[in-house]
Amino acid sequence: MSVALFTDERQFHIKTLPGEVGEYVILTGDPGRVPKIAEYLDDAKFISQNREYTVYTGALEGVKVSVCSTGIGGPSAAIAIEELIRCGGKNFIRIGTSGGMSLDVVGGDIIIPSAAIRGDGTSREYLTEDYPAVADFTLTQSLYNAAQRICSGKEGDRVHVGVIQSKDSFYGETHPETMPVSTMLKERWDAYIRAGCLTSEMECATLFSVGLARRVRVGAVIGAIWNVERSAAGLSNPVTTDVTRGIEVAIAAIKDEIKSRG
Repeated sequence: MSVALFTDERQFHIKTLPGEVGEYVILTGDPGRVPKIAEYLDDAKFISQNREYTVYTGALEGVKVSVCSTGIGGPSAAIAIEELIRCGGKNFIRIGTSGGMSLDVVGGDIIIPSAAIRGDGTSREYLTEDYPAVADFTLTQSLYNAAQRICSGKEGDRVHVGVIQSKDSFYGETHPETMPVSTMLKERWDAYIRAGCLTSEMECATLFSVGLARRVRVGAVIGAIWNVERSAAGLSNPVTTDVTRGIEVAIAAIKDEIKSRG
């Protein structure tokens, strides 16, 4: 690959410059969520848009904070966080959605991942196979504390902390029986559930791995959309795509972090 691609200060994919990105960055898959999240910031301004990447920057408690979309999956998420780091990002929170795995997880619940099963491919280019994809402990603690204040504790509005799964194939989760490797997918899924895995999504393992490799802090707040295991067990299985609570948790956690620095 020609290094000429990287001679300009403006990043090749997200099209931002150093100084346009805050040290705190909220990441979300869907570009359409970025303006909604930016409404929670003070004096938020549009910075750039290219491909799946949309960037806004504003402030919280007087500190510059950015929001950037990553698209779906590990490769595009890794590109986003790499280029955001080059522009000044140091603390990253993913706001995402997922499909519940543990029967305790109900649609609408909030999951704060402590670590992610590395079912993605991208993390293998950052960490050895046996190295875990763990979230930053202190950022995770801030997210958990914020979620405890915001969530009511009722079904569909509870907080769970633990291990989640990241994978590369959405339909490998939702329609595993149609895949040539269906037996492997089902056996692995069942093993994860027996080990207490909470939910399944597509970016956290990559983001945690890049954070570890680049020595920046990465955490996540993940909303459960639904839970296929609850349906299979004949339990109630509400469906929600609202990410408002996840946004509120991330914003509150960043404010707490900034205030704690004095």
